[in-house]
Amino acid sequence: MNFRDLEYLIALEELKHFRKAAEKCYVSQPTLSGQIRKLEDELNVQLMERSSRKVIFTQAGLDIVAKAKTILLEARALKEIAKSHNEPMQGTLHIGLIPTVAPYLLPLIIPTIKQHFPELELYLHENQTHVLLKQLEQGELDCLMLAVLPEMQSFQQYKLYDEPLELALAETHRWAKKSSIELSKLSGEHLLMLEDGHCLRDQAMGFCFAAGAIEDNSFKATSLETLRHMISAENGLTLLPQLAIPTNRLQAGIKYIPFKQPVPSREIGLVCRNNSVRKVCFEQLSELISKTVQAKLDSY
Repeated sequence: MNFRDLEYLIALEELKHFRKAAEKCYVSQPTLSGQIRKLEDELNVQLMERSSRKVIFTQAGLDIVAKAKTILLEARALKEIAKSHNEPMQGTLHIGLIPTVAPYLLPLIIPTIKQHFPELELYLHENQTHVLLKQLEQGELDCLMLAVLPEMQSFQQYKLYDEPLELALAETHRWAKKSSIELSKLSGEHLLMLEDGHCLRDQAMGFCFAAGAIEDNSFKATSLETLRHMISAENGLTLLPQLAIPTNRLQAGIKYIPFKQPVPSREIGLVCRNNSVRKVCFEQLSELISKTVQAKLDSY
């Protein structure tokens, strides 16, 4: 038995398909199948039921997969412990980001990170919050940069910045000449929102519903850029995070208006496992990012 065999087993349990599991592990299907058979022989237990259509894991198989995940996490931790003591700001770092953060935060911080920590090799993964949290738990990602939610209390958190939300509307809208606006003015207004699965949707809806706004259910956007195009086409109102807004707030067809106090905002943080051995790295990284982004937010 070796770590690679455990990786094959975990991939197969996740995908329930030999070919897909082999592709994920970058091996041939016969190689993966053969190693799984050898693992069953070595453990003297049937791990799964096989058929031409699907793979069903036995209870013993599920129990062994759960333990295998723990073993691989601990094995990676051994390497990380040594690296964190000797070279905390070197080596590879797999970072997960949500779609409403990644396109606007990364252009700001990547040059700065490369300048200050040139030996840190970054791998960036974009996905929705629930997927990223699962990948973090399973050790596929080292940390996340995303909007902090109450259900993340079980993870170690480093605050990066508070990001105000602004009102985006067409430059022909009756409010377009306002320099600022009260959130309460949204009462009775129909607002465009992101589709389900985006945490920004839930946060924006919370502020809007509290103000008495109504969601426009005729359309749900897949991205902030789609929302922006809908606004420029004079199709309604929406809330956008400040980093997604031009610093001068000038954009063809769109006007961005900041809110008066209390300003709706979201907290963006760096989240990692509580037992991560790379906390020195995350502390330095979060401090650098916080300073870089705050300088940008102060320019609005």
